[in-house]
Amino acid sequence: MSGKLRITLLRGLSGRTAYHRKVVRGLGITRLNRPVVRLDTPEIRGMVEKVKFLVRMEEVGETS
Repeated sequence: MSGKLRITLLRGLSGRTAYHRKVVRGLGITRLNRPVVRLDTPEIRGMVEKVKFLVRMEEVGETS
């Protein structure tokens, strides 16, 4: 798990619980369809798992 993840918010946060909003904010996502790149760690994967119905996650290869 040394790669990176590209996480994109696909659905809005309107009507979502405060918990889901905090998880999305903790991932650093601020707007719809704007991807963020995070390190592939168990903590980040766990956060994505909590809001998997709102986001899309793609694995990004290491580029040097």
